[in-house]
Amino acid sequence: MTNASPGWYTDPEQPNQYRWWDGAAWTEHRTAPAYSMTPAAPLKAPEGTNWNTVWIWILVALPFLPSLSLLTVNWQLAFDIGRPVTGALSLLTSPGYLATLIIGPISLGIFVWLSYLDWKILNDRGVPRPFHWAWGFLSVVYTIGRSVVVRRRTGKGISPMWVTIVLYVVYTIAMIAFLISIMTSTFSSILSTYPIR
Repeated sequence: MTNASPGWYTDPEQPNQYRWWDGAAWTEHRTAPAYSMTPAAPLKAPEGTNWNTVWIWILVALPFLPSLSLLTVNWQLAFDIGRPVTGALSLLTSPGYLATLIIGPISLGIFVWLSYLDWKILNDRGVPRPFHWAWGFLSVVYTIGRSVVVRRRTGKGISPMWVTIVLYVVYTIAMIAFLISIMTSTFSSILSTYPIR
């Protein structure tokens, strides 16, 4: 190496490091390479790792539960055109509406806690870097992200994602039908109270 200009070169004594060549001799200055030439090992769980937990299936269903209490609200009374103040008060004091307001934050807290339990079990089973439990604060993001990551690590476990998607589609269609039903009855009430002449 007598002709080489000063610089960092592969250390002849330790090929996994660089060593400073001052133009005449090797110095004692060594450094690790900025990057590794060997590709990182794929993040794979041990063969046969079980991806399934009881928590993931509870997490799939949990976001829909607070909405069920809205079915107990008397929507006819809430949107009664003849008595707007009474109707609004009946909505705001309805047990179903109040239950939804209370159950929503509680179910989110339970969702985050169950996300942590699910994440911990996957860690204990040897699934490398499972989808982090903190995504549970965004509810459906955890169930979908967890399914994708577990599928990459174990080769299985995508079904919670598909069940979540199907439930959201069914839920959305049901909510649209429910809103159309409320709007239809509200317009009927308007027309019966104030007929078109």
